[in-house]
Amino acid sequence: MEITKDMLIGEIIRYKPEAVDTLLSFGLGCIGCPASQMESLEEAAMVHGIDLSQLLKALNE
Repeated sequence: MEITKDMLIGEIIRYKPEAVDTLLSFGLGCIGCPASQMESLEEAAMVHGIDLSQLLKALNE
């Protein structure tokens, strides 16, 4: 399954636990906070000023 911009951060971590390292390397340190269960990857990237296309590429490698 491909990770998409609409997936929730918590969902991504459950689906692909190794994604935690990638998320952290992009500056998404909130992976354990309650908001991660309700925030999409696109929303998190926007809030943190991260290039969504680069993040998606890294997560799907």
